[in-house]
Amino acid sequence: MRELACIAPEVRDRLVVRFGADVLGWCDELPALVGELADRWNLDLVATGGGGTSRVFRCLQRDSGASVWLKLTPEPLIAREEAEALRAWADMPSVVTLLATDPAAGALLLENVEPGVPVRQLAWNLPEVAALLRDLRVSPPAPGEDSVLGPLSQRIDFLFDLTDRRLASARANGVVAPTLLGQARAAALELAASGPVGLVHGDLHPANVLSGPGARMVAIDPRPTWGDPDFDAVDWVLEGVADPALLEQRVEELAALVPGLSPCRVVGWCRALAALIAVPRMCAGRDDAETRFLMALVDG
Repeated sequence: MRELACIAPEVRDRLVVRFGADVLGWCDELPALVGELADRWNLDLVATGGGGTSRVFRCLQRDSGASVWLKLTPEPLIAREEAEALRAWADMPSVVTLLATDPAAGALLLENVEPGVPVRQLAWNLPEVAALLRDLRVSPPAPGEDSVLGPLSQRIDFLFDLTDRRLASARANGVVAPTLLGQARAAALELAASGPVGLVHGDLHPANVLSGPGARMVAIDPRPTWGDPDFDAVDWVLEGVADPALLEQRVEELAALVPGLSPCRVVGWCRALAALIAVPRMCAGRDDAETRFLMALVDG
């Protein structure tokens, strides 16, 4: 078990970029913490993985043999935010189920999703996306007194700051003019300030959605905030699109299937956030039609 919980050097490096050098102490202590949680929740570790903010372990419950996922982050607030959103969506079949949490430890125990293939590896259609977005909109209309979630504007600032760091680390300062990024950030913040307020997933793209029972999409890994739910539609209407007519067609089709979704605001979000999608592609050397279309959206 301790071997599975040990963090490889390249993963440590990624965590340091995200959290700073202090995260190395958390990396060293993680095997002991995982062992403690596994004993408390009667788990046997099977495999490990993770993204930029957490480590995730596939486990088997000792009493039933069922698969579950143990997720830990060095920043407990991230786990508290995710837990709040998952509880708000607890009755929604389109969202992964939270089984247990230890907020102080930054730990979540999540139900397994079957078959669980990331949607980015599958063919999908807008009616399936619409069902997912409709479920996500069935949530408290406004934050309660005990909410730990921030406004969508904070998420926007984080994403644009991250894009700035990516450009700097890739030494790709000429890829996108700083003035364009500044204008895009301002447009996104204006949309956030002017729109309706609901529970937003905040990171809803095809890699964070799994195939669930009955071909239903199941969302995982929210970075939730309070703000305009139309924010969550952007990746889906832009995926694979390389011309304005197709974008408008997708937005109109989705709006017809999702009550409350505003075509005008979704297009506005696409223009404001296109740079966040285009920059990583351009830093990787991509110059395809989709990337050029994203940059055209940034240019207005």
